[in-house]
Amino acid sequence: MALRLSISSSHGPATSPAISTCRPATCGRFPGSFGSTAPAQKRSLSVMTGSETRGLTPAKSSGLETTSVGAEAVAVTGQVTEVNKDTFWPIVKAAGEKIVVVDMYTQWCGPCKVIAPKFQEMSEKDLDVVFLKLDCNQDNRPLAKELGIKVVPTFKILKDGKVVKEITGAKIDELVNAIKTVKSS
Repeated sequence: MALRLSISSSHGPATSPAISTCRPATCGRFPGSFGSTAPAQKRSLSVMTGSETRGLTPAKSSGLETTSVGAEAVAVTGQVTEVNKDTFWPIVKAAGEKIVVVDMYTQWCGPCKVIAPKFQEMSEKDLDVVFLKLDCNQDNRPLAKELGIKVVPTFKILKDGKVVKEITGAKIDELVNAIKTVKSS
């Protein structure tokens, strides 16, 4: 099976200082999503396997468990799965009773880039949790608004399809403790 991944952006690398959160409304690099007047930036992500294009992209290909609903919605443990406005809720539904942790980030956010490898490590160790990533770009604006995203990174923990905890900022220890708390409830 051939896999072709194409990521493009009209926006260069992040120059944000290493702080715990980025505020899209004040940064000016987050196009129009949260009151910014910055010009729109083009970003795209496409994944093709054979002749099929999918909006679901695993960040790592070594999932240990997969739960499917329909052809597109797949909840995978043991890795971080990239989602978008179209795949997010179907994957959350496909997760069933599993806890879902979502990393809401932007490509230009320094703290988001710092915590991403730690989030990936968590996904590889915590095999009873589904780990997702959502790029809060212009295309995913409706979902980011629906989830109440005001700063990035923001982590939402869902249980039975409902948000039960939220962590803002690149606070890995707080995220680990929040997941433990949700697991034990």
